[in-house]
Amino acid sequence: MSADAIRVLITDDHPVFRQGLKGLLQALGGIDVAAEAESGPEAVRLAAELQPDVVVMDLHMPGGNGIEATRTITRTSPRIGVLVLTMFRDDDSVFAAMRAGARGYLLKESGAEEIARAVRAVAAGEAIYGPEIARRVLTYFTDMPDPRQAAFPQLTEREREVLELIAQGRSNSEIAATLFLSQKTVRNHVSNIFMKLHVADRAQAIVLAREAGLGESAKNAPA
Repeated sequence: MSADAIRVLITDDHPVFRQGLKGLLQALGGIDVAAEAESGPEAVRLAAELQPDVVVMDLHMPGGNGIEATRTITRTSPRIGVLVLTMFRDDDSVFAAMRAGARGYLLKESGAEEIARAVRAVAAGEAIYGPEIARRVLTYFTDMPDPRQAAFPQLTEREREVLELIAQGRSNSEIAATLFLSQKTVRNHVSNIFMKLHVADRAQAIVLAREAGLGESAKNAPA
């Protein structure tokens, strides 16, 4: 074993899979399989004892959940990177692993080079996900609704723009200049906003808007 080799702990309840993965990783060079575990609790114990660079973790195993094992390992030994290697591709499993502290998530159908590359990346402190998992993560975040829009569904898009500027402390003349509107049009929008939000004045509108996350730059600016 090279002194510079990445030390890996393989955790999976199928011995044939463990042996196959061990042979695959060691044949590619620069990676040494320090030990194997067949359950989450065993992985936690061996990780604490051996302090490998990477734990390759299955998620669903008899006798111990891979998510809980990942959470324990990353909490007690933050330097150890956990790479999930599983057949489960559902969103709940992916995001549970991420929340538990896993640095990577691959499906078992991944190729040898992809798995080895992920092990090296996780050992180096990087986060890495297989192509399908990366697409799921990207889709999840790009499809998330804007909470600022959800807060005031009764407002039109233009009224939300005006309210954002009100929350930033802008005057009607400044809003008119920013949005290329006449001051009369801005006054009409402001009146409609006050009516729809059931507020009596600008101060009350600013409070509601900032509570909903609008005008953040003004709210966080130093006094």
